[in-house]
Amino acid sequence: MSEYTAKDYKAGQPRWCPGCGDHALLNSLHKAMATLGVPPHEIAVISGIGCSSRLPYYMNTYGMHTIHGRAAAIATGVKVANPNLTVWQISGDGDGLAIGGNHFIHALRRNIDLNMILLNNRIYGLTKGQYSPTSARGFVSKSSPYGTVEDPFRPAELCFGARGRFFARCVAVDLKGSEDVLVKAARHKGASVVEVLQNCVIFNNGTHDSLATAELRSKNAIYLEHGKPMIFGENGELGLVQEGFGLKVVKIGENGITEKDILVHDAHCQDNTLQLKLALMEGPDFPVALGVIRDVDAPTYNDAVYAQVEEVTSKKNYHNFAELLETNETWEIK
Repeated sequence: MSEYTAKDYKAGQPRWCPGCGDHALLNSLHKAMATLGVPPHEIAVISGIGCSSRLPYYMNTYGMHTIHGRAAAIATGVKVANPNLTVWQISGDGDGLAIGGNHFIHALRRNIDLNMILLNNRIYGLTKGQYSPTSARGFVSKSSPYGTVEDPFRPAELCFGARGRFFARCVAVDLKGSEDVLVKAARHKGASVVEVLQNCVIFNNGTHDSLATAELRSKNAIYLEHGKPMIFGENGELGLVQEGFGLKVVKIGENGITEKDILVHDAHCQDNTLQLKLALMEGPDFPVALGVIRDVDAPTYNDAVYAQVEEVTSKKNYHNFAELLETNETWEIK
């Protein structure tokens, strides 16, 4: 297999605001693709509309900058038409969860083999600062000057509710963490969703401030790894245990708590109950879960379509249009 570097996947000069989280995510995606080693000509990057949706211009791969909210629909067509392509779909929280919300959940329900990146800055940036489906209740914006009166979507909830089999989360400026989950998402066979927490320096600056640095992430986040105890904190002094039907943060060494009492992460568990609880944790009482939260195998839509076509074709007396004509009574006109 040929060896590639991040440079092999780069193209163009990004036109995003200085400090935008899209720059960091693009960097991580280039590195992840180099790690995966898939040739650029075997990759397609599909986007909708929004700041994040400019990303295909900066990839030395096939790419399509489509229309608002339709990235998942176009990506589905690309993957089913050419299953040998590795397909990445790039959407923002507005493009992917508002006008594109139905396409998002049905791509997950069908389990189409797509790598879906959801860049979440909790704002409409390209259209200059309107609240988005992930903006918090009470959020003040150009389209909600007195604060929104809506509760936001939580991407993990939508993913799990649509029977999603892979969900991961990273922070755009955490390059190592982002590259890791992107690689794992691509290696998952089926629809994978990576929620990228990113900053919009112009219209929603500081929305993910509690996770903006490595030091803050050590305090406010937990990196989940399959088969590893759920331990976090600046010195690994905290952990998660089950309390009733919920979770509880405990300090290791206090009240007789040892590492053996700490829950072990099972990303492969078919029952998503605990995985969803982890995905929905938020501060200040709980850490934000980063890394791969759910990773479960299931049949993919594209494989099922081709298997069905082969099965039906094998039972037919004709395999092309000419043979179809010959299955009926024919005659010649002279």
